[in-house]
Amino acid sequence: MHAWPAPQIPDLPPADEPHVVRVHDSSSRALVEAAPGQHATLYVCGITPYDATHLGHAATYVAFDLLGRAWRDAGKTVTYAQNVTDVDDPLLERATATGVDWRRLAVEQTALFAEDMAALGVVPPDVYRGVVETIDEVASAVLALLASGAAYRVPLEDGAGGDRPDLGDVYADLSADPRFGDVAHLDDDTMRALFAERGGDPDRPGKRHVLDPLLWRRERPGDPAWEAGDLGTGRPGWHVECAVIGLDGLGAGFDVQGGGADLLFPHHEMSSSHVRSLVAASRDGGDGAGTTRDPAHAAARVNLHAGLIAYQGEKMSKSLGNLVLVSRLRAEGHDPAAIRLGILAHHYRTPWEWTDAVLERAEARLDRWRAALAGNGGPDASATLAAVRAALADDLDAPTALAAVDAWADRALAPRADGADGDGGADGAEAAAGWDEGAPGVVARTVDALLGVRL
Repeated sequence: MHAWPAPQIPDLPPADEPHVVRVHDSSSRALVEAAPGQHATLYVCGITPYDATHLGHAATYVAFDLLGRAWRDAGKTVTYAQNVTDVDDPLLERATATGVDWRRLAVEQTALFAEDMAALGVVPPDVYRGVVETIDEVASAVLALLASGAAYRVPLEDGAGGDRPDLGDVYADLSADPRFGDVAHLDDDTMRALFAERGGDPDRPGKRHVLDPLLWRRERPGDPAWEAGDLGTGRPGWHVECAVIGLDGLGAGFDVQGGGADLLFPHHEMSSSHVRSLVAASRDGGDGAGTTRDPAHAAARVNLHAGLIAYQGEKMSKSLGNLVLVSRLRAEGHDPAAIRLGILAHHYRTPWEWTDAVLERAEARLDRWRAALAGNGGPDASATLAAVRAALADDLDAPTALAAVDAWADRALAPRADGADGDGGADGAEAAAGWDEGAPGVVARTVDALLGVRL
């Protein structure tokens, strides 16, 4: 699967001192270094391609784009992986409801998502894979989990399973993973409730434990299915897809796993468990024993989650239908840079609500920044660049970074001591006081490279 074109990221003056990018780990609930080495690795769960791209999607991918930009500015190389869940129950249900072939719906919505990401200046992933093109790898992984004892089969209802109904659906046995629960740290009642609410099947007969997640769904009449040898015809479960794509694209023990806050449990908990079990099975000859279950050698070191976006008083969600689409805002003539600024005005971990006023303030900010950059020089920008860097290094604090640019723009547009407008030239005294002809260029490159806003 091909991602969207990468934006050109301008070079910035080097920092006076090396800066360490720290983020809030959802598991430890502490501020931690996002990537300690020179090579940073990031996995962000991608879309299920329908109703793309709503502002909830956009806010998540803009947040992780900030992380990648901050890493690169700190001198790290970055490998970023993302999936597309291009076969899944909600996609199939939408295709049936609209009378559109599910494959066509997935292709069209994935393309629209790519257009929106390119318009918003999001750097594309290096590894970008759909589930459909990863079926063979997922099937091999599920077979490995069965062989290791970390998975089991559940009998099917009548009419399921094609010509091999005896093979059954395959579920992960979470009791095989002693570290299950380390990601979200939730109590049992909360896990059961969220599992039922977010796509799980706690009441499925034949499961060993109510939380055990589906790994391979056998063929059902009318559903898409693929041949998978000893698994029988079927398709992958949700969580194992990300585990396989993340492992294949980044290797074990990658730095950051991320997504919206609603993915913390069960999705990231389950996918992390699958990663640990797969690494244990592959390194221990399939017996599932040994020290490879340690998260430092298997699952992501850091779990990072973006706050959810509301609209009209409710969480923005596909099920409620209260979606604000990036493509619709663009079609109405709104500048993608303003849409991005509207998102960046809120800290990525904070839930917030999209309103017309959010966009109006963002458009006013964009106009003011552009006016400040249009002048013949401006206040020295070195402190502004340092402030933006420091803000992003401190848990991707975009609102503080925007405030630093606002302060520079205010100084650039303020009336000057000689009575000239703020967009004119500077006399010798003012130049000595810090007026710099190259400052607008530095600010423009700062905003472009670090915040992803092209002015």
